[in-house]
Amino acid sequence: MAGAALVSCNDLDTAPMGATITSDQKEETIAANPDRIDASVTAITSMFSVYANILPNSFGHEDYGFASAMLGLDSRGTDLVSEDTGYNWYTRNLNFADVQANGRPTRMAWATLYNQIYTANNVTSVIDPETEDAKLKFSLAQALAIRAFDYFWLVQLYQHTYVGNQDKLGVPIITEANQTEAAANGCARSTVEEVYAQVMTDLDKAISLLEDAEAEGVTRDDNRYVSKEVAYGIRARVNLVMNNWSAAAADAQKAIDGSGAPYSMEDVAVPGFTDIEDWMWGILISETDRVVTSGIVNWPSHMGSLNNGYASVGAWRMVNQKLYAMIADSDVRKGWFLDENGLSVNLSAAQQAYVTEEAGCPPYTQMKFGPYNGEIYTSTNACDIPLMRVEEMYLILAEAQAMGGNAAQGATTLQNFVQTYRDAEYTCTATTAEAVQDAVWTQRRIELWGEGLSYFDIMRLKKGVDRRGCGFQEAYVFNVPASDAAMIYPIPEAEMQANSLMEQNPVATIPQPVTE
Repeated sequence: MAGAALVSCNDLDTAPMGATITSDQKEETIAANPDRIDASVTAITSMFSVYANILPNSFGHEDYGFASAMLGLDSRGTDLVSEDTGYNWYTRNLNFADVQANGRPTRMAWATLYNQIYTANNVTSVIDPETEDAKLKFSLAQALAIRAFDYFWLVQLYQHTYVGNQDKLGVPIITEANQTEAAANGCARSTVEEVYAQVMTDLDKAISLLEDAEAEGVTRDDNRYVSKEVAYGIRARVNLVMNNWSAAAADAQKAIDGSGAPYSMEDVAVPGFTDIEDWMWGILISETDRVVTSGIVNWPSHMGSLNNGYASVGAWRMVNQKLYAMIADSDVRKGWFLDENGLSVNLSAAQQAYVTEEAGCPPYTQMKFGPYNGEIYTSTNACDIPLMRVEEMYLILAEAQAMGGNAAQGATTLQNFVQTYRDAEYTCTATTAEAVQDAVWTQRRIELWGEGLSYFDIMRLKKGVDRRGCGFQEAYVFNVPASDAAMIYPIPEAEMQANSLMEQNPVATIPQPVTE
């Protein structure tokens, strides 16, 4: 069956095998378990950061939830440079060995996302979609929105981008309507177009429910949950990939209108990006979470330069040197990375001394993400992890405006954003839609560096992975065409064995190095 090897917990009582839950039965289930609905919704968000959930019986220090998939995909691309060292748990992504069906990256991505879908389905199966209860509307919306988010990720991981590939195989669609059948008999892959249709159906319903719930006074407690603005933001991302330009622009604008202001220049002139309350949406991490008490099995350990962990002993995360050269000296984000001399104007004297004299960070190492509570070399890696920031919505808006037929408007939106929040001297000189799109892509590469979005931009823009001149080790300088089979993941071997209806992606080979 699809997801046969998944490790999930059933938080709510559902119908017996083969049975259908009626509206009355759903109401009875909810009435008998009012607190378990809330617990199940919280469980969905908690599954973003589960320790050793996929590889419990193996030595896998990259097994800490969704953020691991984010870092893995960034490591596949061009803008996050790392080296093949014993402390780099993402070498499989770096060298494209993750194209193997029995490899850990595809197993973890598949299982992490389908586990979350399974838990979301447990919520959608017991709440009447026509409920009039505002709190239940909010809970149902959480399950639908995150399920849509998961399928959106899955279809981009396991197939090439939407445009031109609508009829190709995507991923199995499993919802409350067919999960019993899928568990018993397996589930075939739906087409890319069908998966996107499911994503849109879930998002449309989630937005409607969230608007109704908010109108009745029910809103989220904190930013680990999906607000209507976050749901608009997810739909803006989907519309962007589908080239639904006017819809993408409209959704991005709605997300902007209901969210706070972007980080200011002063905000980002120091290492930061650690607090969920600064973003539209994120993964909430507590000091007592197992990923934190593990010490080093967490996202800051692998990403952070100023805290204790794998990065600080040699698995440095560095910026593409060609991209760094594109950042103007007047841009505050230049200091997100060490320069060729190992210096950053964004660092305090103490931070610079640590970087230079103790840690020995190489040039171009990232200084964007700060340590927990600002404590240098802390081993309490309880930093929250961003899933969506309002800055991205401005960039979606600019691209969608330009590609939707108004290049000048898109250029103005982009220029105003960068001038106001990042570089007062910035000028967007692009005059055609495609030129504005490229200018936006450059800004996305800088602004969203390290946040798990860069690889999908490469996919949707059909850029391929060209690492020439970027600063990678010679063995990992690849030039992979956008249409290459290695650009997408294989279906995990365990899923192929368990699901008789599953079809595998074309066999991919590990790319060969090219000369600089």
